[in-house]
Parts: sequence; C-alpha cells; structure tokens
Amino acid sequence: MAIIGLSIALLLIFSAVQIEMNYHDLLEGKTNQDSVANFLVINKVLNSKTFGSTTLQTNEIEKIKQQKFIDDVGILTPSRYKASVQSYSEMFPFYTEISFESVPASFIDVNNKDWKWDNQSNYIPMIAPNMFLDFYNFQFSLSQNLPQLTQEVVKMIVFKVNIHTPGGMVSFNGRVVGFSDRISSLLVPEEFMEWANQHYGSSQNNQPSRVIIRTKDPGNPELVQYLKDNNLVTDADKTRFSKYRQIVNAVVSISWVTGAVMFLFALLIFTLFIQLTIASCKEEIELLITLGASPVQLQKFLMRQFFPSNLLIIIISLIAVAALQFMLYNWLQVQHMFVNPFISLYTLITAFVILLVLWIVNFTTIRKYISLRNK
Repeated sequence: MAIIGLSIALLLIFSAVQIEMNYHDLLEGKTNQDSVANFLVINKVLNSKTFGSTTLQTNEIEKIKQQKFIDDVGILTPSRYKASVQSYSEMFPFYTEISFESVPASFIDVNNKDWKWDNQSNYIPMIAPNMFLDFYNFQFSLSQNLPQLTQEVVKMIVFKVNIHTPGGMVSFNGRVVGFSDRISSLLVPEEFMEWANQHYGSSQNNQPSRVIIRTKDPGNPELVQYLKDNNLVTDADKTRFSKYRQIVNAVVSISWVTGAVMFLFALLIFTLFIQLTIASCKEEIELLITLGASPVQLQKFLMRQFFPSNLLIIIISLIAVAALQFMLYNWLQVQHMFVNPFISLYTLITAFVILLVLWIVNFTTIRKYISLRNK
C-alpha cells in the first residue's frame, strides 16, 4: 500500500512541476512567441456612460505601464486632420477617405528600411492591415468590378495622399511598404504624424484614445480582470485563453495538493511499516546486540532493506513522466507549439529533494526504534 501510494503521489507531484515548466515554455519560449497575440490594442469601452469621453488620460496610461503583467506600452497617435487616399491611374479608380495612426517602431511587425520620413522624402511610407486588403479583394473589388491585388502589386502602386485643410487640399505621394496583422489601422511614421498634426491638425485634444501593450501572456487572468475593472477592452480573440489558463492553474494546484497529501500518507505508512518490522524483530535485534552487533550496523542493514525501494519508485516515476513528456512534445510539435522533449531540471531537483526527505525519514525512524530496542 505504501509503495502504491508513494508511486501515485510522486507521479502527481512530478507531473505538476513538469506541467508548470511546459506552460512557462509555451508562454516565454522563443519558438512560441506570437508576434500578434503578444501585442494588444486597448481602448475604453464605448457605451452610454463613456460616449464622447473615450480618450485615455496621462494618469490612466501611467497606471497601465505600472502593471507587472505588462512589459511595454506604446501610444497610438491618431491624425487630427481629414485625409483621403486615391489612385493616380484611371485604370484603377480607387478613392477612400481615411484616417492615419502612428506608433513607436518597436511595436510594428513590419521590418522595412523605408519606414522613415522627413521633409525631403519623396513619399509617405504606409503600413496597411491585412484585413484591408482582404476586404478589398474579396468584397469591394467584386462589387466595383475592379481588379484584385496581391501585396506585391500594392507595394508597387504610388497613391495620392490628400490632406484637407482650411486653406485647401495639400497632396503627397504615398506607398504601402508592408502589411500588418498586429494593428488594424493605416500606419504612418511618427515623424510624419507629428509634423502633419502640428501643421494641419484641427483638434486641440492631443490625448490618445488607444494604446498598444506588449505582454508575455495575453491570456493572463490578471490582465483580463484589470481590463474589466478599468472599463477597458481589447480583441477578445487574443484573450480567450484566460479561461484555459485558469483551468491549467487549477489542474496544477489539484495535482500539487493531491500529490502532497498522498506523499504524506505514504511516508506515514512507510514509517509505521518500519516500526512494525522492528517491533516484530525485537528478540532478534536484542540477540544480535548481545552477540556484539552495534546499533550502527543494524541501522545500515535496515536502511539497505527499506531505502532502495524508495529510490526505485522515484526512478520509475521519473521515467514515466519523461515518457509522457516526450509524447506531449511530439503531439504539440504537430500543432506548431514547442516544449522541451526532456523533463525539466526543476522536476529533477524536486525528485532529489523528495529522495532526501525519504532518506531522512527512513534513517531517523530506524535509528529511533533501534535505539529504543537497544535500551
């Protein structure tokens, strides 16, 4: 019973440690980093209470920056002027009114040497969301009898960017230099946005209404709860794993608690078994001592009888967890998620600590009851 109980207890404890390490690998491992999901665009919830006051104040942004589960915060600066984009070609009669946003370069998932602007630039570089191109190709172009466009073709097109001012319309050349899945707005460099807002901006309100955050775990329940408590919202699809994270935490906690309780019961049974064994051999122990055997010799002999089974159970449990870990590695690899194929160092350290506890329990129990019988 003690061997069965200890085996189950160790499997649960080792599994709990390994699950926690796997979850850490999935969240922070370089091969698992999701350049889209780890960045969240946040804004206030729009309802009857916040209507007309959805801008984020400086103190609110500072509060977001101070949260331990948020690594960095970037300001999404909106254009303060009316703008439109159109095609120069009559073969492609494209026109739409548009608004721009800018964000620090470290938050952009497009790496392009042309992502810069100054007064001498020939054109305004722009980054468009992939959803814009999908909308054009599969809805707008079909209804307007326009040709479908690939990303490569769009990057070759020079657009006319119009900024409407009280003194008339000012035009620039513009080119799409990349496409993004991270931010669902038309981006321009911060240098151009600052210059254009200063020269053509009509609004006196310079507070942003949206920010972008970088986080290691978009499904962190603390992050989801913080957004809810502060009347903030983001793409729900990116935080949907919050509930799964809570389930994983619950499973790990249950494994820890159940394993720890069974481990304590196993230790108790082993201790009682040692006591009963020594008590049943009272006469033999007394005879051996009378014949000159020392208590230390008896302790070493009994340790060789009891302790190796504990060591064997730990080794078998580690092998079982290692086999399960390798199977999990192969299964997740198919899902394009990656964990270590081998058990973690922390699992091995846990095994060593438990082995040390078992040795101490065995040794102190045997020494205590040999000493009592010796008296």
